[in-house]
Amino acid sequence: MKRLLLSMTLAGLSAFARADTAIPDTPAGRALAAWIDQINEPAHQAAFFANYPAFFKPRDVEQWRADVGGYDLLEVYPGEPTNIFFRVKQRARPTEEIGRLEVDAKAPATIKSLGAWRIPAGARVEPLKLDDAARSRVLRGAVDLLERRHEDAAVGRRLAARLRQRSAHGDYAGIRYGDELARRITADLREAAHDKHLELRFSYAVQTPESEAQQAAAESRFARADNCGFQKAEHLRPNIGYLKVNFFPDAATCAATAAAAMNFLADSDALILDLRDNTGGRGEQANVLMSHFFAKSVHVSDNYRRADQVMTENWTLAEVPGKRFADRPLFVLVSSRTFSAGEAVAFMLQDQKRATLVGEATMGGSGTIEFQPIDEHFTLVLPTGHVSSPVSKAQWAGTGVIPDVKVPAAEALEAALKLAAGPSP
Repeated sequence: MKRLLLSMTLAGLSAFARADTAIPDTPAGRALAAWIDQINEPAHQAAFFANYPAFFKPRDVEQWRADVGGYDLLEVYPGEPTNIFFRVKQRARPTEEIGRLEVDAKAPATIKSLGAWRIPAGARVEPLKLDDAARSRVLRGAVDLLERRHEDAAVGRRLAARLRQRSAHGDYAGIRYGDELARRITADLREAAHDKHLELRFSYAVQTPESEAQQAAAESRFARADNCGFQKAEHLRPNIGYLKVNFFPDAATCAATAAAAMNFLADSDALILDLRDNTGGRGEQANVLMSHFFAKSVHVSDNYRRADQVMTENWTLAEVPGKRFADRPLFVLVSSRTFSAGEAVAFMLQDQKRATLVGEATMGGSGTIEFQPIDEHFTLVLPTGHVSSPVSKAQWAGTGVIPDVKVPAAEALEAALKLAAGPSP
């Protein structure tokens, strides 16, 4: 793999080596101090928004705080007055992140960019800048992958042409930071293709073969710590089961958790599966859960991959760990946040007429994706195949999965409970 050449001054390298937790008294440093303060002290959030309005919505900050549990500052990498790199540790779990904050040069300072990215276990951190040659190599790599590997060759060529045109117009000229370039290219691709799976990802952390093995183990620990995405399993009156699943981790780690949840709920008269906040994940674990809802193995989808140019049938499991829930009413809650593998489960259960979907149309992510590295820092996430119904040949890419009962997501549970309870006597 070719290493991306990134420009950094010798002074910058020396500063990186001497990084400490002293936040510089610069516009970027003051904004960083205020940001970390309000993440750790919710009572200070109002003051932060008074000084730095309109960058984040309060609910976004509250969700960020809930996810990380606050931050301990580990290192600050001195740089320019308007840009600062930093390393923090989440208080909710032993996870480190590298972040970048940039403000404009005007007074009072306004935050232009702020992000933090998880550092994989054992990875090397490089808070570096892009030069012209680096930007050109990234664009060439993205264009090549789109043309060669996008599941629809015509769409791939069209997207590649769009990036060439934007580059020729100078739309990406002067972008110095990889996260900003990735954000701009991702927006252009999604605007053209209407596919939220399409993404150019960037990381300031560089993984090694050793760190990749550590990361696999860390992801397994994270999944177990988060109960494998199973947020709730409970009985609601009158004997209606409720299961909320927010993501699908590795099946080898989490199949037993799915079985335990189903064993707990299998004697319900009806079951509500809540996928409103499901962001996707591994198809194998999604298939494990879905298999509990059928009495036998069922052909639920056809999967096409451009590289192979073959269609592969996907069947539910003939044997499942735990009890089945195959002969009673099933309701699936979906929302505009439901994505990827979460959409697949909803689509297949609806397509097989096994479940009634309640809520909002889902995001419409493509079926089969791959993570194609461009270099050590940039990875293109792109659809390399599609998933379709073996019956109707329909897909959900672009359109999303359309519910049978359309209600706002916040009202979906109440609507499903009424349906599950049946008509009033």
